[in-house]
Amino acid sequence: MSQLFSPITFGPLSLSNRIVIAPMCQYASTDGLANDWHRMHLGQLAQSGAGLLILEATAVLPEGRISWADLGLWGDATEAALAAVLASVRQWSPMPIGIQLAHAGRKASTARPWDGGAALSPDDPHGWQTLAPSACGYLDSDPTPQALDEAGIEAVVAAFVAAARRAERIGLDLIEIHAAHGYLLHQFLSPLSNQREDEYGCSLENRLRLLVRVFDAVREAVSDKISVGVRISATDWVAGGWDLPQSIALAQVLDARGCQFLHVSSGGLDRRQQIPVAPGYQVPFAAAIKAVVGMPVIAVGLITEPKQAEAILKDRQADAIALARGILYDPRWPWHAAAALGDKVVPAPQYLRCEPAGARGVFG
Repeated sequence: MSQLFSPITFGPLSLSNRIVIAPMCQYASTDGLANDWHRMHLGQLAQSGAGLLILEATAVLPEGRISWADLGLWGDATEAALAAVLASVRQWSPMPIGIQLAHAGRKASTARPWDGGAALSPDDPHGWQTLAPSACGYLDSDPTPQALDEAGIEAVVAAFVAAARRAERIGLDLIEIHAAHGYLLHQFLSPLSNQREDEYGCSLENRLRLLVRVFDAVREAVSDKISVGVRISATDWVAGGWDLPQSIALAQVLDARGCQFLHVSSGGLDRRQQIPVAPGYQVPFAAAIKAVVGMPVIAVGLITEPKQAEAILKDRQADAIALARGILYDPRWPWHAAAALGDKVVPAPQYLRCEPAGARGVFG
């Protein structure tokens, strides 16, 4: 058996293989509601043969959406809509499904990417007042965010808790707390965006405080049946910003508090980032973190070939491999990976007869 198709556990959650479908925003909702697009999109990915499917960044508050078209889980209506979609998908697939809970902070209130993606002012019909650790925008031209006060911070923590409880209620198996890509929890971590002088700013310990509070509160809010982990950006790719040594310190704190997986990405916080994009460019961050924690570490970022993914696992640089755009382009990537590695997948019986003659035996 290949490493890629060997089982793994994230706390209480057992996966049949180590392929994770990473969260990918769809910008297809109205008022945060899941709809037929999500039913179709998630339905096809749930037939991919991956070990785990994580839903897109799902806002815990309306003002926490990246755009007006983002998915949400902040009230009864959003809960009911997502529950209906999940029931439809689960009817035909046993694949474990998780959700990424998020708040976009100062990167909220934008147009959809295909509409330009620009920040929208509170006066725009699709815009609203953004919130952040400090009153500084992602771009100098962006509307100025409002710095969160103590009551605002408490509301954010409570919103993550409420969304986590809703996630368990509708049968999701895993919760990933989004602290990457320049969104609110990452904004608190980085000294580039966090200019506070209170207990949430300045020192590393203080900048970790909100994420640690959110993790502890979510872990306490859901049962032991739910796996709870975190996604981080390991570096801002900007001098003086969040970096790998700080990420290692955070990972050790989370590991000690019972975090059940860490999903290691990078960037997204500052327009000055200089990213040396190349195949597997983020894997060294996952490897450095994996060396000092006990929890599983997920590597992500331009991992596109089965043998590349297998080598990362065999070299103990990560415990699992996440795919995003690559699996949108090839929704049967795990099938093709099994064929390339001489391993097996178990498709829905409706698909058994599609196995090519040259790949005989891949469908176990």
